[in-house]
Amino acid sequence: MRGDYAFERFHGEPPLSVIRSRSLDLSGWGRFPVEKCDAYRPESVEEIRELIRVAPSESLISRGMGRSYGDASLNSGRGVILHERLNRILSFDPETGLLHCEASVTLAEIIDVFLPQGFFPAVTPGSKNISLGGAIAADVHGKNHHRDGTISGQVLGFHVLTGEGELVSCSRSENSRLFWATLGGMGLTGAVVDVRLKLRRVDSSYLKTQTIRTTDLQETLDEIILRDRDYDYSVAWIDCLARKKSLGRALLLRANPASPSELPSFERESPYSIRRKLPLTVPFSMPSFFLNSGNMKAFNSCFYWWPRRTEALRDFESYFYPLDAISNWNRVYGQKGVLQYQLVLPLESSSQGLREILERVAESGWASFLGVLKSTGPESGGLLSFPFEGTSLALDFPNRHDSIFAFLRELDRLVIHYGGRTYLAKDSSLTPSAFRTMYPAYEDFLEVKAEVDPNGRFSSSLSRRIGLTE
Repeated sequence: MRGDYAFERFHGEPPLSVIRSRSLDLSGWGRFPVEKCDAYRPESVEEIRELIRVAPSESLISRGMGRSYGDASLNSGRGVILHERLNRILSFDPETGLLHCEASVTLAEIIDVFLPQGFFPAVTPGSKNISLGGAIAADVHGKNHHRDGTISGQVLGFHVLTGEGELVSCSRSENSRLFWATLGGMGLTGAVVDVRLKLRRVDSSYLKTQTIRTTDLQETLDEIILRDRDYDYSVAWIDCLARKKSLGRALLLRANPASPSELPSFERESPYSIRRKLPLTVPFSMPSFFLNSGNMKAFNSCFYWWPRRTEALRDFESYFYPLDAISNWNRVYGQKGVLQYQLVLPLESSSQGLREILERVAESGWASFLGVLKSTGPESGGLLSFPFEGTSLALDFPNRHDSIFAFLRELDRLVIHYGGRTYLAKDSSLTPSAFRTMYPAYEDFLEVKAEVDPNGRFSSSLSRRIGLTE
């Protein structure tokens, strides 16, 4: 099963960077939980292999940019492999759009290099500041899941260093069980070290967008179900605090790629230009009183009523990554952080299930900023991948009090009742029993993991919390 990815072998003792760790307080993007971990910073693929072999930590987990929200890239009291120095672009074929790079290359770096050449990631989540290794671990999806599925559809293959220190080449035709266990497997099958990814050719860096304001949940779902097929990209910002007749009101933002002929005359000569905007930042954690329900209702109402133009030309940054324009925007939720809760429900139960969930959120007192609603297409082959055909809703809850966890378990019960599941890359609270119900393929995943990591060298705070590992 050895792969063909070349790396140097050590002769004699491994370097100190492999054996020596630093104790760091780490968190995900949600800033909760914060855990003390033994951090290793390897310089090469061979150092990762030696790290797996000799590092004194009881177990290891890979960490790229740390953009999963909860504890997926944490390993409390154990080892975390910081991959950021393994970020080389290895090759690119402009005829096919095939990119080969190390797993810590970020989507932002890919866009900076290849958008000026007319290529863009075919699938991208709501932040470009994620590594390709992290994208594979979460099998990320974007605003075009209803058409293009998860990133797995664009991944031709990768190499993974397993818990046995073996470098394995994975694709749909080679070691395919490990391929599909790793896509969405939250880093638990081993350390992904390189990726072969197909980029999409685009005609410009702009999109033709349409904004639709809906008055209630049924109109929102009708628009998504009936009209999304006409657009490559679609997302709805839903007012989670609206109640009664306004429950589920939303702004739908749809988009199709723009051709050079549709751009303003001054942009046609450089249709792939990337306009850099003045950076904004949240300089400190907001005080808790800022996050009261009154302020959030006011913000949601302003956001809902603000747009005046229904059609506009927007660059890729403002459509795909609006929050990336604000550094440290996660500080808005206060010092204790935020718990993002993302769920997906089957199409047949979406209307009733979302209505009950939104009613419960509005009544609970757990104020949430605008939620994100998307239509989702068929599920990928990833054993622990999140989306399937239906409707996805993401909610942000400030971590103001421990009672939030009881409320999230209440939401878990509703999600399970309506045949849905929650996203492991966003999760901070799922229990083992709820996980097993939501992800029935977990036993198949554990079979593959046992084959490539029989001694449990890879685990995380997430995997222990949900009962996947010890």
